[in-house]
Amino acid sequence: MDPSGLAPLLFPTCLVESLRPELVERCVHVLQARGPVPSVVPGVTCCGQPAWNAGFAEAARRVARATLRRLRTRRGVVVVPSGSCATMMRHHWPELFAGTRDEAAAREVAGRVVELSSHLDALPAPRAAGRGEHGRPVATPVTVHDSCHGLRELGVKEQPRRLLREAGVVVEESPGAERCCGFGGTFAVKLPAISVAMADERLDEWVGAGVRTVVGCDLSCLVHLEARARRRSLPIELRHVVEVVGGP
Repeated sequence: MDPSGLAPLLFPTCLVESLRPELVERCVHVLQARGPVPSVVPGVTCCGQPAWNAGFAEAARRVARATLRRLRTRRGVVVVPSGSCATMMRHHWPELFAGTRDEAAAREVAGRVVELSSHLDALPAPRAAGRGEHGRPVATPVTVHDSCHGLRELGVKEQPRRLLREAGVVVEESPGAERCCGFGGTFAVKLPAISVAMADERLDEWVGAGVRTVVGCDLSCLVHLEARARRRSLPIELRHVVEVVGGP
């Protein structure tokens, strides 16, 4: 939680805005249930991660600079509903902008970036916690998919599980929860056959275990897995954690 008591800033990410814009409203609702009403930062675009991962540092700076300059003029923690984008901003922006006139701003903003489930987990429980009635109903147990960036670079593991249990959702663990789904951003483009095989491995495991609902904190992983599940007509639903936990 921001010790200053300032309302958080929500950086929705370009993937959420492009593919699941309704998640922006869900993020606002869930954050509002636990504290000050968040502000969705206008004019932000991409964090620059795709270009950075592909080795195009200058292109990554051009893309990320607009977002950085929007965020540097606003105070408060920057909440990001994606471990991969949060990792890029928190850990790689200082390196990306090193030696440029934006280096100081990149370091300052990076220090305020926090992944959504980690931020929510550190806040008091919402007023109507325990029944999950404000999220989309979940009638069966769920399993959590741990996305690589969130897990390995931000330590996001127990936070979404605690949030789900707090909302009255039964969480059942799967043995491969920490394995990569195969998306990996540009990895899925460069090595599509391997990417698909990795996704199918995760899906086969869930089908074998009788899993019907998978919850995650990164829309990129969820979209990748959902596309394969639909292509194979598998009865698995992929949801972002904010679609399940409570809000007003």
